[in-house]
Amino acid sequence: MPETRYIFVTGGVTSSLGKGILASSLAKLLQSRGYNVTIQKLDPYINVDPGTLNPYEHGECFVTEDGAETDLDLGHYERFLNTATSQANNVTTGRIYQSVIDKERRGDYLGKTVQIIPHITDEIKRRIKILGSKGKYDIVITEIGGTVGDIESLPYIEAVRQLKWELGSRAMVIHLTLVPYLSATGELKTKPTQHSVKMLLETGVQPDILVLRTEHDIELSVRQKVALFCNVGLESVIQSVNVPTIYDVPLKMLEEKLDITVLKKLGLTINEEIDLSAWNDFLARHKNPTQTVEIGLVGKYVELHDAYKSIAEALVHAGAENRCKVNINWIHSEELNAENIDEQLKDMNGIIVAPGFGHRGMKGKILAAQYARENNITFLGICLGMQVAVIEFARNVINLENADSSEMNPKTPHPVIDLMEQQKGITNYGGTMRLGAYECRIIDENSNVSKAYNKLTVHERHRHRYEFNETYRQQYIDAGMVPTGINPDTDLVEIVEIPEHKWFVGVQFHPEYRSTVLNPHPLFIDFIKNSLPEK
Repeated sequence: MPETRYIFVTGGVTSSLGKGILASSLAKLLQSRGYNVTIQKLDPYINVDPGTLNPYEHGECFVTEDGAETDLDLGHYERFLNTATSQANNVTTGRIYQSVIDKERRGDYLGKTVQIIPHITDEIKRRIKILGSKGKYDIVITEIGGTVGDIESLPYIEAVRQLKWELGSRAMVIHLTLVPYLSATGELKTKPTQHSVKMLLETGVQPDILVLRTEHDIELSVRQKVALFCNVGLESVIQSVNVPTIYDVPLKMLEEKLDITVLKKLGLTINEEIDLSAWNDFLARHKNPTQTVEIGLVGKYVELHDAYKSIAEALVHAGAENRCKVNINWIHSEELNAENIDEQLKDMNGIIVAPGFGHRGMKGKILAAQYARENNITFLGICLGMQVAVIEFARNVINLENADSSEMNPKTPHPVIDLMEQQKGITNYGGTMRLGAYECRIIDENSNVSKAYNKLTVHERHRHRYEFNETYRQQYIDAGMVPTGINPDTDLVEIVEIPEHKWFVGVQFHPEYRSTVLNPHPLFIDFIKNSLPEK
């Protein structure tokens, strides 16, 4: 088997240029040319993982099959490549330092002074190479978080410098920068890119390819100028112009021949046949909808749409599958009350109550679930959203006064949602929840979820501490909210439905994590299908 090649993607000038989308798009093109590709993210923050980060800080926390709490960019990787990532695909400074310190405490360094170089950089290099050493991948793309020049990124850039030296032609660097447009003079300015590359050169790293983010097409003369000042060939100056959807980016990179340039530099065979037919089919459906559906997404972090990135993208995938445009109405749960709820939700064809932690915004979420139930509006509750539906049903249908989750009210007389037994006594929050993929068995063949999945055993990803309280199960069944999915090992309730309702489903897991461009999630497909306005 040929040795694994490594591509490093760095960013300059400013953050949020789209390194993750660029890495995912390149990976998609290389995959479509027959190569086995994976992508990993190196995050410079000192948190061990993003699991304890407020979503306002870093967007959503994406969960992998093996239960790793990771950066949201891993969601992009999975959605583009249609392959699962793992713990090894996300590395943080916190995890690097934790590993090095553990080794120092065990005496692994034999009394040596532990330093950034070589100990921290060696650990970074080891983590980068883990995926390549498994023999599964021809190419490993590594996205380095932050911006060149950030003090916390320096050990990663130094590790890249060393790896380029050690691996030779098997490693390369793609640098993504911004070429701003000055409307006053009508010019694209390359100086920020020049300074960014200069800063990278000062660390000993020469980029092999430059990708220029821009709002306008870049003329040949501008590309020539960048090539001259940044020590790269003209064919290695690639433009990434703004596009209507992130799913257009692979096609734009194909036009720019980014994949061909990369394969040449890595000494790999260029397969002239590239199969993007399924991708193009998705884009055709996405861009040519035949109808529109209004979806209310009720959450407490809606000001930052990245906090619900996977849900938003799952709705895009499901919309394309149903040939409809999904308009997401971002509704802040803290601002929902009895006086304005009708005004806020009356025009919605479907309502999603989003996941989350803590009591803030709970009243609004409960009102949203009640509104959907009483007005026969298609409803999907995800994780806390399912728990909210259970609490609302207990209070207003079963008449259990002050029923609640023990997370929100430890003294509630009716803890219809309660702490999992194995969670009691845990004091550390990081990585201690029920995380990753678990089996769910659908126990009602006539349920909505059974029709959506078209099978009775599924595996879905979890991220929670609290569960449906088994003590109350029969009361719910008698009142008309039926558990339709359970965990076969623990008998815990995974899915609830209201059979008398048009389509009312609550799931304890996170179906959005498994939705990809080529495999939209069946629950989201069915949710959108049942939300479509009746003709």
